[in-house]
Amino acid sequence: MPTPLDRTLTYRLHQLHKLTDADSQSAYPAQTGLSMSDGRCLSTVGAFEPLSVKELAEKANLNKGQASRAAQALVEQGLVCKADHPADGRGVVLTLTASGRQVFKTAMRMIDQRNAEIFGCLTEQEQASLSAMLDRLVAHARPR
Repeated sequence: MPTPLDRTLTYRLHQLHKLTDADSQSAYPAQTGLSMSDGRCLSTVGAFEPLSVKELAEKANLNKGQASRAAQALVEQGLVCKADHPADGRGVVLTLTASGRQVFKTAMRMIDQRNAEIFGCLTEQEQASLSAMLDRLVAHARPR
């Protein structure tokens, strides 16, 4: 007999994603002044800089067009600097500006707080176990 839909991992992960995104939709603008999409891209650039647009797309789970538009929006807001890629004349490298770094710090405090709220019902050991299991699932799901 198949697993009931509401007991499948994918169903429950999607449900958790939707529940947490609903709160994030209002938290990002209230705390960072950015939309959730721009805030996530800024956080990705700050966490992994320097990044190409292709790397931003991969790290932020966007397609290249979305990543390019998000990067340009952040450049126009003075939060991200776009410079020529030293090894690829057609490519660019994204880094945070000084203003972007301040917003990044605020965003990371918010992300830490959101994670504590979401996972606060778990013990530290349970959180560590879940984190390790999620790492394994992500690694397993990645294309080889």
